[in-house]
Amino acid sequence: MAKKVQFGSRIGLIAATVGSAVGLGNVWRFPAEAQANGGAAFLILYIFCVLLLGIPVMLGEFSLGRGTHSDSVGAFRKLSPGKKWWLTGALAILASYLILSFYMVVAGWTFEYFWQSMTGNLYEGMSAAADNDMLAGGFKEKMADYVGGTWKPLIVTYVMIAMNLFVLMRGVQKGIEKMSNIMMPILFILLVVFACVAMSFPKAMEGLAFFLNPDFSRITPEVCINALGQSFFSLSLGMGILITYSAYFPKQTNLTTTAITVSALDLLVALLMGFIIFPAVMSFGLADEGLEGATLVFVTLPEVFAKMPATQFWSALFFLLLMVAALTSTISLGEVSIAFVQEHFKTSRKKACLWVMLPLAVLSTLCSLSQGVLSDFHILGMNLFDFLDTTATNLMLPSAAILTCVYLGWAAPKDFLRNELSNGGKLSGKFVPVVIFIIKYLAPVLIALILAAKIL
Repeated sequence: MAKKVQFGSRIGLIAATVGSAVGLGNVWRFPAEAQANGGAAFLILYIFCVLLLGIPVMLGEFSLGRGTHSDSVGAFRKLSPGKKWWLTGALAILASYLILSFYMVVAGWTFEYFWQSMTGNLYEGMSAAADNDMLAGGFKEKMADYVGGTWKPLIVTYVMIAMNLFVLMRGVQKGIEKMSNIMMPILFILLVVFACVAMSFPKAMEGLAFFLNPDFSRITPEVCINALGQSFFSLSLGMGILITYSAYFPKQTNLTTTAITVSALDLLVALLMGFIIFPAVMSFGLADEGLEGATLVFVTLPEVFAKMPATQFWSALFFLLLMVAALTSTISLGEVSIAFVQEHFKTSRKKACLWVMLPLAVLSTLCSLSQGVLSDFHILGMNLFDFLDTTATNLMLPSAAILTCVYLGWAAPKDFLRNELSNGGKLSGKFVPVVIFIIKYLAPVLIALILAAKIL
């Protein structure tokens, strides 16, 4: 890579890194996971997993990126030339690319719903006085049109690809960092606004009780595994994102402070989403409808907005929030492959962006069509969208995370991790032995449990 490009400021560094972690994993997936796994009991386990495992593994990936100033493959090649550990980085890049292919489709859906909220078409023919079943049926029909149609989903997918290209072609500072400095404050402001509104709902306290008052009898081995999986997914571990972004960190960056800050803000977003979703669905009698990802966002929440005053305003604002989260997710995923292409094929950034995004457009097209006209085409009993989701998130990401931890703990050059975490001895190494122990022993075993549970 022709760098050495770096983030221009600490605020920009934090904003970009938080943006890479905070995205659809928190805004889309976390509420559904919390609802399905016992609410507060899941929340406590999730926070515990982030603190005990998420931060140490994040520090490991930060060390690889900043210590080598290279992409996910180059980091392993520089540290262990002539050995096959670079395949770990290649697995992470492939996983992130496959995830990006269907995430771009989901990002397009968020844009479609934002636009339909702005125009009022989303609520055309819907009455706030209608019962829940009638509203749900109406919004399911809208979802079938906006998500399962042929042309509408494709057009908005291409719009999101174009947005990504615009940002990514401008580079690290003028593109990713500048976008993050704008988008992340917007995201947090919108979250706080919605949380405040949700607190005014009639049954807000009942929703918060489910989210914040733990019933420890709900804790099972499956819930523990799901909490661990969500913590890794929401922090973007095993995707190559954190290695790629930390390659743009200045050498004096305090990795521990950065990891704690990013993880704390990531947790804050998850908490705020809980403060929004559970009071809302409880207050409007929708708690029993189920909070599966697509149904929650595209059916249940529009039902909530339909029963609120200023329906279009709140709906457009929420889908703007979701679109911002989608954009920060897709841009960080895209940068992983672009950094690899730019460094290993010695090409310009603009060419690297096109080489990555044009094939992606084809794959995303197939993913989108698999929700509609190609829904009967199955791979191992799943449509293409679900197959890529299952393969990348359930199998490839945990595998990449395990291999990264094993490498750092057992195969990396001696004292590499210790030197990176302490900035060559310039910072306190008080917690370094604990972090190394977790990366070396604890994290691989627990991630392997996730992988085994997903397979079995």
